[in-house]
Amino acid sequence: MEKHGLVIVHTGNGKGKTTASLGMGMRAWGQGLRVLVIQFIKGNWIYGELKAAEQLGPRFVMHQMGEGFLKNSSDDKMSVHRQAAVEALTTAKAAIQSSEWDMIILDEINYAVKFGIVAVEDVLELIDHKPSLLHLVLTGRDARPQIIEKADLVTEMKEIKHPYKQGIQAQPGIEF
Repeated sequence: MEKHGLVIVHTGNGKGKTTASLGMGMRAWGQGLRVLVIQFIKGNWIYGELKAAEQLGPRFVMHQMGEGFLKNSSDDKMSVHRQAAVEALTTAKAAIQSSEWDMIILDEINYAVKFGIVAVEDVLELIDHKPSLLHLVLTGRDARPQIIEKADLVTEMKEIKHPYKQGIQAQPGIEF
């Protein structure tokens, strides 16, 4: 079988984008691949997936590099988010060129583009400079058309019903 690294996008307003990418990462890990997850937005919380990844050893690594939710952030807080995104992007560029990983998941990078803390041109450059055997997974709502165009596989998660709208708060093991 000929190996070919794919560009994969999980987007849409429904839940499951990160979960799908981590499931893909688990599958890759199970096949002996080395997986790196860089989280662009998530930060300041201990998510269940971080605890799980620790148990998988050095072939499945997660770097939580965000500063948390962006919505309604002050200008001062947005500058902190921008700096964190610059660091995450720098880490992603180095990892992509390192040949250390078989799959790199850039979690919430599409959301970072939406909020203007990562330029779409920077994401397109990451895709353009991806080694041919590397799988690159990009998650987050509102993926830009230019990113979708360059991808090999795009899945849109669509919200049909959500417990939050019924007054049910985020549940451990489901949302975090």
